Amino acid sequence: MKFFVIGDEETVLGFRLAGIEGRVAQSPDEAREALEEAYRMENLGVIVLPERIAATVREEVDRLVYKTTFPLLIEIPDRLGPLDGRRSIKDLIREAVGVTF
Repeated sequence: MKFFVIGDEETVLGFRLAGIEGRVAQSPDEAREALEEAYRMENLGVIVLPERIAATVREEVDRLVYKTTFPLLIEIPDRLGPLDGRRSIKDLIREAVGVTF
């Protein structure tokens, strides 16, 4: 099962350093094209998408999340942190694991 990241240059570079393929998307049209490309890939298990980019193509993201079961689409905060009203990764981990630190 493979991972694929769609994001800004820094996000994609960071994931590439970890061995994960990706595509830079600097506009909503590029993000839509990258999502279409990712959903056509074989053996793809997870698509990682920064929240700010997902917000620019929210309708498409929601359609894919609610109408497909695979690959899993995960939204993450980017280098600027979570969007207003969204929880940080640290908060999500605390909730999932049940550990306070």
